[in-house]
Amino acid sequence: MAVVILIISAQFPDLPPLLEIERNQSLSLLNTHFSISTMVPLLPSQVEVGAMHCRPAKPLPEDMESWIAGAGTEGVIYFSLGTVVRGETMPPEYRQAFLEAFRRLPQRVLWKYEGELEGASDNVMISSWLPQQDILAHNNVKVFISHGGLLSLQESIFHATPLLVLPVFGDQPRNAMYVESSGLGHMMEWEELTADRIIDALTDIITNSRYKETVSAMSASLRDQLTTPQERAVFWTEYVIRHRGAPQLRFPATQLSWVEFLLLDVVGLLLLALLMLLLLLRRLLGAVFGSVFRGYMKKKRE
Repeated sequence: MAVVILIISAQFPDLPPLLEIERNQSLSLLNTHFSISTMVPLLPSQVEVGAMHCRPAKPLPEDMESWIAGAGTEGVIYFSLGTVVRGETMPPEYRQAFLEAFRRLPQRVLWKYEGELEGASDNVMISSWLPQQDILAHNNVKVFISHGGLLSLQESIFHATPLLVLPVFGDQPRNAMYVESSGLGHMMEWEELTADRIIDALTDIITNSRYKETVSAMSASLRDQLTTPQERAVFWTEYVIRHRGAPQLRFPATQLSWVEFLLLDVVGLLLLALLMLLLLLRRLLGAVFGSVFRGYMKKKRE
C-alpha cells in the first residue's frame, strides 16, 4: 500500500494527500460481485460492479471458428497468461512441459504466445493476440489455462468455462485458491509443473462434469442481475454529480481518527475504571483482613 501511495503521489504531485481523498470520497465502485467472491456487508456508497467488462460473445473469425469447430467432440483448450506475462519469457523447462503435454492430448490447443515457438504439434494454434471472451464463450472450448488474473477469472466464470490456473504474482495465487476451493477447476504451482501433471489436471477438468456444472451455476448467478454493472456504475456516478458530491453517502466513521475508530479511548477508560476498582477492592480487603488479624491477635494475648 505504501508503494502505491508513493507512485500515485509521484505521478500526481498536486493531488491532496490520499488519506484526505479517502475521507472525502462519496462513492466506491467495487470490482466484485457476491456470486463470485466472499459475501461482505457493504455501505450504500459501496457499489459492486464486478465483471463490468464482460460481454456477450461476438462471432469469431471464420478460420478460427472453423478450427475450433473442427476439433469435434474432444474440444479445444485455450491457453493465455494475460497481457503482462509474455509467453516468450516462460522458462524453457516449463515451455517444453506444455509442448509435450499438448502433443499427447487429443484436444486442440489455442495458445496465446508472443514470439516464435518451435516444436509445437499440429493440434496447437499459436497467436500473439486472441479474442479471449469470444473464445471462452464457444461451446467447444473445454478449459481455460490461465494465470489467474481477476479479469480473466471473471470472464471465464461469465462464459462458464472451467479453469486450470497457474498463478504468477499479485492477487493470482489467491484467485487460484478460490478456483480450487469453489470447484471451478484446478490450480498448479509452476515448480511442480510436468507434462504428466498438466495432462492429468486437464483430463480431470474436461472429463469430470462437476467442474462445468459448477462454473455454469456460478455464471447463471452472475448474469442474473436486475441491472447491469455498467448501468449501476453510470447511475451512481451521475447520482453523485446530481447531488453535488452526495455528502449523504459519506460514512461518518471516515472522519474519526484511528483511536476513535478502534474505540481505544473507550477501552482505555474501561481499563482505567477496572484498575481503580481493583485498587479499591485491594484496599478494602486489606482493611478487612487487617481488622480481623488485629482482633485475633488481641484475643490470643488475652
